[in-house]
Amino acid sequence: MKKPCIVIAGLFVLLVFISLFIMMFQENKIPLGSKLALIRIEGPIIDSQDAVEEIKEFAKDNSIKAIVLRVDSPGGAVAPSQEIYEEVKKAVAKKKVIVSMGSLAASGGYYISAPATKIIANPGTLTGSIGVIMEVPNVEGLMNKIGIKTEVIKSGEHKDIASAFRSMGKEERKILQGVMDNVHEQFIKAVAEGRKIKIEELRKIADGRVFTGEQAKNYGLVDELGTLEDALKTAADLAGLKEEPEVVFKKDKVSVFDLLRNKFPKEIADIFPTVKIKYLFSP
Repeated sequence: MKKPCIVIAGLFVLLVFISLFIMMFQENKIPLGSKLALIRIEGPIIDSQDAVEEIKEFAKDNSIKAIVLRVDSPGGAVAPSQEIYEEVKKAVAKKKVIVSMGSLAASGGYYISAPATKIIANPGTLTGSIGVIMEVPNVEGLMNKIGIKTEVIKSGEHKDIASAFRSMGKEERKILQGVMDNVHEQFIKAVAEGRKIKIEELRKIADGRVFTGEQAKNYGLVDELGTLEDALKTAADLAGLKEEPEVVFKKDKVSVFDLLRNKFPKEIADIFPTVKIKYLFSP
């Protein structure tokens, strides 16, 4: 009876060791190898949380030598774009960040790319669109036609500004134009800082127009023309990696219960290739 107990106790100790090892690895206390991180930002930028967390996680991971940000986005909301921009800027202070532009990296998609170490676009990528837009629908004519009216009770003169149920007044238009101009100025300053372009020069092309990757390169908005593979190679070269590095994606948390279900992290499996969880917990 003692032998099974000893075996069980030994397996328990081994499980605890592996769990502690995983925790230390996830907290970046043990750097394993030289890797590149690939982060994809695709579609409209509505929320920044996932992108910010990924960038922050890889930026503090000592095993990640450079980050490649694959951007394929038409832009989106201002605040999330600014939050991602700031996180990219922080990451650049720690390691190389290379942007690889896909089919579209315009407006907010370009905003978040601007502070990168280097921007690589395809010749036919659509990018730029350094501008801000607000569209306000006006259904006043339709409402009058079908005989529906709205009653507004407000505590401030401009509380119902940009209402869809009436035409916009001159003063309201002036107020909203001021808001758009201010956000546009923030956009221009962010790009000028990230790309190290004089604001006066940037204003000449920061009128909302889009560019192909080839045109953007001529204006200094991107550094090189190339594919995602080119961006990965550039990242490896800038990070000083001589051998072809492993490319990793978003890391998932691994719990003890995951181990019991045979979800063994690849990084640990590479170190202990002969250890298989199913051998430890199967008869």
